[in-house]
Amino acid sequence: MAGLPSYPWRLAPDGLATRRQLRAAGLRPGGQDVVAQLERPRCWRGPLIAFLYRIELALPVRPMTPAKTAALAKANTARRTCPTCRSDAGYVIPTSLGACVPCAYPEEQRAA
Repeated sequence: MAGLPSYPWRLAPDGLATRRQLRAAGLRPGGQDVVAQLERPRCWRGPLIAFLYRIELALPVRPMTPAKTAALAKANTARRTCPTCRSDAGYVIPTSLGACVPCAYPEEQRAA
């Protein structure tokens, strides 16, 4: 972002934090604009950029409601259910396979 103050990695002034740092403190940006950025140099590509927010303007993280908890549990169950055999795989099914391992590789399961 043009016009933002830029600081070297690990040298941000006090009172500023990244999204991750805010989240670790139980806070969220709360709609405030980015006030600065950190740049971490890399050898072969452009630098990594982390945006900084003011800690004093940050708001507390919204609490999890029972409806959100139920929706999250339902979504995780759907990610664990194999579309081929309709059983709970016991792990999140990789999108690259599209099915649990026994359904994705049936010939290897018979040989074992």
